[in-house]
Amino acid sequence: MSKQAQPSYPIHELLAKRWSPYWYDERPVKAEDLRSIFEAARWAASSYNEQPWRFIVATKDQPEQYAKVLSVLVEANQAWAQRAPVLVLGVIGRNFERNGKPNKAAEHDLGLAAASLTLEATARGLHVHQMIGLDPEKGRSVFGVPAGFEVLTALAIGYAADPAQAPEALRGRDTAPRGRKPLSEIVFGGTWGQVSSAVK
Repeated sequence: MSKQAQPSYPIHELLAKRWSPYWYDERPVKAEDLRSIFEAARWAASSYNEQPWRFIVATKDQPEQYAKVLSVLVEANQAWAQRAPVLVLGVIGRNFERNGKPNKAAEHDLGLAAASLTLEATARGLHVHQMIGLDPEKGRSVFGVPAGFEVLTALAIGYAADPAQAPEALRGRDTAPRGRKPLSEIVFGGTWGQVSSAVK
């Protein structure tokens, strides 16, 4: 299944190929691929090189651990994510280790790490679907996440399956054309809402 983006200007092939399926093939992800995916996340940029992200990972060959991660997701996400061979919780440290002050870049930096992870996964023929629909306090309780850290996001990782085999509600999501707002709506210059000359 290909959902190649149709960009208005040339972009890297990996960015065009990346998309977030709902219907996953249940075949496992190789251990060496997982290691490289998280190595890519490790080398993401972060404010003061704080690296405020942590990942809690479970694969289907760890059924108890997998069930625990799945239980942290909201019910709507559990319904489709349970097919993915790998589930991950993204955690942030709310304060800088260097001085204990609030790290306002922590969420941004987790996003950078997840983006690096996603591109590495895409290069390996895998797909990542990121989620915000979860119960942070349940994640804290289930995994003993300490004070100062917050379970913020989740990721499903695996191979996209044929959407023709998916339930109708999911099939439509995985076959719908991809789209994005035009640059004129998101890149401003001079004043708010004024299109930057950089993208004209």
